[in-house]
Amino acid sequence: MDFDFDLFVIGGGSGGVRAARIAAAEGGAKVGLAEESRMGGTCVIRGCVPKKLMVFASEFAEAVDQGRAYGWDLENRGFDWKKFHPHLREELDRLENIYRTNLEKAGVKLFDARATLADPHTVKLATGESVTAKHILIATGGHPHVPEFPGSELACTSDDMFLMEELPKSLLIVGAGYIGCEFACMMNGLGVEVSMMHRGAMILRGFDEEVAGHICEQMGDSGIDMHLGCSVMSMEKTDGGIFVKATNGKDRTYDRVLYATGRKPNSAGLGLEEIGVRTLKHGAIEVNEWSQTSVPSIYAIGDVTDRVALTPVAIREGHAFADTVFGGRKRKMEYACIPSAVFTQPEMGTVGLTEEQAMQDFEIEVYATAFRPMKTAFIKRPERVLFKLIVDADTRRVLGCHIVADGAGELIQLAAIAVKMGATKEDFDATVAVHPTIAEELVTMRTPVRRS
Repeated sequence: MDFDFDLFVIGGGSGGVRAARIAAAEGGAKVGLAEESRMGGTCVIRGCVPKKLMVFASEFAEAVDQGRAYGWDLENRGFDWKKFHPHLREELDRLENIYRTNLEKAGVKLFDARATLADPHTVKLATGESVTAKHILIATGGHPHVPEFPGSELACTSDDMFLMEELPKSLLIVGAGYIGCEFACMMNGLGVEVSMMHRGAMILRGFDEEVAGHICEQMGDSGIDMHLGCSVMSMEKTDGGIFVKATNGKDRTYDRVLYATGRKPNSAGLGLEEIGVRTLKHGAIEVNEWSQTSVPSIYAIGDVTDRVALTPVAIREGHAFADTVFGGRKRKMEYACIPSAVFTQPEMGTVGLTEEQAMQDFEIEVYATAFRPMKTAFIKRPERVLFKLIVDADTRRVLGCHIVADGAGELIQLAAIAVKMGATKEDFDATVAVHPTIAEELVTMRTPVRRS
């Protein structure tokens, strides 16, 4: 059977774009790609990139305060969102254009339309056109989810935060995962009065508990009003804003309420069930180790599956798919020791096992230190950094590394190489320290703080 394309990709996010480009440029495949919104997907348009730029912007108030303490004659006249926001939009437009240009250079045919599955080899476009493909890759990502409750329609999500025409004076963030915590820190840094409400007893569920507690304490010290162990009962629009009734009895009105309580896969309405593609809980597409679905001609990668929801993971899944199907190199994504960063203030970087995870399968030693770094100790600031290594007591292999400090995201990328290679605690110890730096603590911790 002759097909219009060797590969048709549904979704123009980072994973889908990588798969399409590699299949076309390196695999010689005839590739089509459909994207119903903006090229670049969540990461580029409404996620990692605009978030990180807002994080950069939010750090300057603290930098001015520190500069004054160091002797500089500096004045902080406040943050101008109306000056920053157009520049942010221009940058996202520039990046989207780069994605389009690179795809076109690789020979990928682009369709600016929603695409759904008509059968295992046919894609139907919202324009009314249908195309056929030998292989179809679903890379539609995910979206923020707001649970239903009285007044839930008044909530905004992380997608909306990048479209604001002006900053709110007060903001309630519901949910304390990495997205909620990042927005709490950045909005607090931009001068917004921030409150956070979370039904759990600790923020950043799934991360190392000691590390999460360290960040939670510093978020509170920075002025964020933390409310743990409670949730929203209802919301109501009033003349003064959004009135929130909470289970802890601390009801009040906010200008804006951001819900960061989880995300769901963008799988609804694609025609999956009709052609036999199996899905899991919450609509995630079930795939095997090669990203292949229950229908052999259809594959799925990224956040629409139930694996690790990180942009670099989606990119590697897309690349592995293209190498396997079109490059003559069977390659699977490895999910062990994936490093990640949470861009709170201070940042957290992590790779490998948490202490809680490691205790389940290993006898471990924990090496940890928390201290005031030279930069802020000099000006009598209270902020503290944290370094933590989880070590297998038998093999001496470093099972996990966790850092809370300015630049932790940069530091953990380098530490992750050693952890991924199976470095031992003695390998860390044998490395000469770079002095004076905060990162030298990674190679100077000699005595475990506890064993278990």
